[in-house]
Order: sequence, then C-alpha cells, then structure tokens
Amino acid sequence: MPNLEELFAQVDAAQDEIIALEQALVRIPSVNTGFMPTGDETPVCELARDWLAQDGIASEILESAPNRGNLIARLEGRSGKAGLMFMSHTDVVPVEDDAKWRFPPFSATIADGRIFGRGASDCKGLLTAQLMALRILQRNGIALEDGLILAAGADEEHGGRYGFGWLADHYPEKLAAPYAVNEGGGTPIAAAGALTYVLGVGEKGRLQVEIDVQGTSSHASVPWQGANALYRLSRALSSIEGYDPDRDTSTDLFDHLSTFAIEHKPSPANVDDIIAEIEPDNPRFASMLRALSRMTLTPTMVRGGVKSNSVPESIRLTCDVRTLPHQDEQYVRDQLDAVLSGVPGVSYEIDYMARPNSSPFESALASSIRAVTARALGRDDIQWVPAISNGFTDSRFTRPLGTVTYGFSGSHPDDDPMLNFTHGANESVGIKSLVSGAKIMLGLACDLLAVK
Repeated sequence: MPNLEELFAQVDAAQDEIIALEQALVRIPSVNTGFMPTGDETPVCELARDWLAQDGIASEILESAPNRGNLIARLEGRSGKAGLMFMSHTDVVPVEDDAKWRFPPFSATIADGRIFGRGASDCKGLLTAQLMALRILQRNGIALEDGLILAAGADEEHGGRYGFGWLADHYPEKLAAPYAVNEGGGTPIAAAGALTYVLGVGEKGRLQVEIDVQGTSSHASVPWQGANALYRLSRALSSIEGYDPDRDTSTDLFDHLSTFAIEHKPSPANVDDIIAEIEPDNPRFASMLRALSRMTLTPTMVRGGVKSNSVPESIRLTCDVRTLPHQDEQYVRDQLDAVLSGVPGVSYEIDYMARPNSSPFESALASSIRAVTARALGRDDIQWVPAISNGFTDSRFTRPLGTVTYGFSGSHPDDDPMLNFTHGANESVGIKSLVSGAKIMLGLACDLLAVK
C-alpha cells in the first residue's frame, strides 16, 4: 500500500482530472427554486455515477421524486459495516442576475486560479474532492477494514425534504456510519499570525416565518375607503429593521477567543465591542461572531396585491430566522410578538426548516481531521476551534441517527474564502482548495478505515 505522502502526490498529479470533474458538475444547472418541479439533481448523480463506474465503483441513484436523485456509492470493507461517510449535495441556488457575473454562471470558467460558476463552492467542490478520494482509493486497491459511503443528496438548499431528510426517513441503513464529513466548516481564519481552522461541530436553527398582513380592499382612486395592507407592512418592516436581539456568548467558539489574541472574556455585555475591535482587520471572523451571538430575523420575500388600481387587502412577508441552540420556538414567538406589537392586522406562522444541532468537538474523527490536515498541508502550526454554522446543512439529518458529523471542506490556506461568494454573483472555488480537499478526504479514509 502506498504511504499517505505517495497518495497525496497522486492527487497533485490528478489536478487536471479534478478540474475537469468540477467543471462538468458545475455545468449541469441543478437549480433548486424551492417550488416543485425543481432541482434536476438526477443528471448530476448520473454524471458522478458514470465517473465512478470508470474505475469499477458501483453506485445507485434513489429518486425521491421525478428527477430528484440522491447518489449513494460505497467502498466495502472487511467488516461489512461502514466507518465513515462523505456527504455533499447536488442542488444549487438560483442565479438572480446573469449580468452581474464575470462569466456565464454555468460555464465553469477558469480564471485567477479559480473555477467560476453557480455551485462551484456550494457544494460541487466538496463533491469533487470526495469523488476523487474514492477514485484514488480504488485505483490503489487500498484494503479497508470498515467501508466508506459517499452520499450526495438533493434539495439541501430548500430543506432537504427530497434529499437527506428523505433518505434518513426511508433508507437510514444506507447512511449508517459512526462518522461523517460534510460542508459547513473547514475554512481557515487568520488568528494572531497562526493558521487556524474552524471545525463545524453544529448549526444554528433555521425557521421560515410567514407574516400575513391584512387590510381592507378598495378602489385605488378612493384609498380612504380601505385600509392599505402595504402601509401596515411598512410598519412591520420598520420594526423588524430596528429589531435588537439579545446578545449571547454561550456557544463553544466563545471559549476559544484567546486563540485569536482576544484578551477580554466575552459576555453579552461586551461582545459587540469585541466584534467592533476585530472587524477592521478580520471582517470575516467578526461576521462569524456576530452571527453566533444572536438570533437573526431577516425579511426575504414579499407577495401581495391583485391589481394596480386596487388597494391591497393582504400581503405576505417571508422572513428567515436563525436561532442559537437554546432558543426554542417559544423564544422565537416571544421575539416576534414583541417586534410586531402595535402593528394592526398581523399574524404569523412558523415553519421549521432545521433545528439547532451539534456533535462533540472531541472524537476519533476530529483527531483524524487535525492530523491529516497537518500532513496534507505540510504544516505543524495549525490551531483548531469549534463553531456552529449560521447556515443549515444536511448534517442535521445525520446527527439524530447517531452519526458524529463535522463540517470540514479542507480549504487551502492560500485561498481567501471571501472569494467564494457562496449564493452570490461570481461564486467560485479555488483550484488549490479542490486539491487540498481531495487530499484531506483521501487521508481521512486511509487514517480511519484502511487495514493497518
């Protein structure tokens, strides 16, 4: 069996394969609008299935609905059970305005050492790294004690109900593994001159709140005969804009701020001062601390009105809410009641997209991630901190199954994560990160699963 450094050299030699695979995946517009029919994930699964089959790796596509495929591939081990699962997703968010992109959003154009395209970083880059890890394991005939699962799910961008949520409900045995690696972490942060990686150990909760604003219709030429719901909406929006959430420093990351040369012990009273102090030099870390120290309430969509000459009777405002682990539904309702107090004709409904969830910071997988990343990057000066993600991922479906799941993509320290522009115009992924990610995924499989 080749040693790990020899396997890493094979990844370097396969850079053109990695780039070609990522480009092929990005060029499939698997856009998830959130409204059925949508997604078109099956073609992505078919491409990955056929790519794996070139090396004799079998996989299956499980469709939760027409054209909404979920890919499951597996390298078997001697024990007959899986020891690790690679997770990713195949759907991407819509493109709002093509004209704002440097290159066509599904062209997968290479520029500045990066591959540009919708889904390049979220999440086809991770899928590419994981697929390449399976290929190199197979090509080298590496014997595994416990098996390796690769699961690429549909519908992550709209809650996972056709993806990992569906798989967890209908095929939990296909996801059965003690450990899993998914998106939601693994990016470097500058910290007191050292290289520090964030290990994604959990996630904030995500709720979708539908606020209905009722008025009374009338002809627009005599608006005083009605009650315009838009004016009431304006009051509601103003109140939401002025919402000042409770500050909270109870998540694990705040116990590790000394790693970042922050001398103050964080508390709800001083966390905003800490954020303001570090923001000029480290805006990305400041943004993370801001997100992890409060609930967020963000208006995202408005629907209403029936005709240009009619006073609108009803308006629906959709809001995105992200909660910290201890903030339950009653807490959210108390916050909404306070924000909307005094606005007439308002009611709301809450739909849970994801509940807060987490895995322990210390485990065999966490130890392996630390060791393998150091070897893959040739660094012995890496520091590690735990963090919960402000966004949700499919990890919330595997953690309740008993799988310790971490967010770790293995981004290269030379790549600036701010250039990923995830969900935005000019989304891209660094080629260096695709290569380092493939090395780390390969290393984890060897470290945890290979016959010793």
